[in-house]
Amino acid sequence: MDAVRLVLASASPARLATLRGAGLDPEVVVSGVDESGVEAATPAALTAELARLKAEAVDATLTLDERTTVLVGCDSMLELDGRAYGKPGTAALAAERWRLMRGRTGVLNTGHHVVVHRGGSRDVRSAVGSTQVRFADLTDAEIDAYVGTGEPLEVAGAFTVDGLGGPFVARIEGDHHNVVGISLPLLRTLLAELGVAWPSLWSRVG
Repeated sequence: MDAVRLVLASASPARLATLRGAGLDPEVVVSGVDESGVEAATPAALTAELARLKAEAVDATLTLDERTTVLVGCDSMLELDGRAYGKPGTAALAAERWRLMRGRTGVLNTGHHVVVHRGGSRDVRSAVGSTQVRFADLTDAEIDAYVGTGEPLEVAGAFTVDGLGGPFVARIEGDHHNVVGISLPLLRTLLAELGVAWPSLWSRVG
C-alpha cells in the first residue's frame, strides 16, 4: 500500500493526540485564520465554514510531491439554545458559560473539511459531526475550581471530555472523538468517498 501524506490544519493538541492514538502521524500546519468575522446561518454551518477556511488557507501553502496528500481542517463549537460557543478566552466568560451549561444538554459540532491531492487532481469533501453532551449539575465551587485550572479558557465550549473536565460531562450521545475535536468515523467516511483507504494512513500498528 502506497504511503499517504497526512496534513492537519489545526493547532489543537487534542486533535493531534486523537489522530496519533489511532496510529496516524500527521504533519501539523496552523492556518492562522482570523475567526472573528466569520458568520453562518447555524452553529453547525459556522463550524463547517471555519474548517473550510482553515483547510483552504493551509492548502495554499503546501508543496506537493508524487505522494497522495490528505489535508484535514476542523473546527469545533458547542451549540446551546441555538447559539455557538467557542473558546471563552477569559476566566469570567468561562465561569459564565458553565453556569449556563450545568445540568443541561448541548450539541458539540465539529466541522471537517478534507482535501485530497493525487496524481494532479484535487478533490474535496466537507461534513459536520454533531454529538449531544449532557453536563453535570456543577456547584459554584466546582465551576470556580475548574475555571481556576485554566483548562476551559482555550477549548471549544469551555470544557474537555479527555482532560480535567471529564468528570463534569455526565453523558454523551454520539461519537466521543467528535467531542474531542475530530470524528474518526466521519473522517474515515469522507476519505473513503475520496478513494483513500483508512489503513493507508497508518504510520504504526499496535
